[in-house]
Amino acid sequence: MNAHPTPVTPRFVRTPDAAVHLGLSPRTLEKHRCYGTGPVFHKLGGRIVYAITDLDDWAEQGLRKSTSDPGQGTIYPAKRKYAAMVRR
Repeated sequence: MNAHPTPVTPRFVRTPDAAVHLGLSPRTLEKHRCYGTGPVFHKLGGRIVYAITDLDDWAEQGLRKSTSDPGQGTIYPAKRKYAAMVRR
């Protein structure tokens, strides 16, 4: 028997841990979820969870090499007026 069990890496995290992972406040992440401007999430029972890979993919959309780099995607602010832009 192995004396040192292999650590389990979580695949899914709840909102507070997802916010820490992204460097955002939990409330900002909740707003992104309501407006549809944030990372995709799963609803398991009554709980909202985020896959780590989905968080990383969403954050990757904002990757830029300079301030003039248009990048591949846009991460909109967590505001209602940007929700229509995301749905297009």
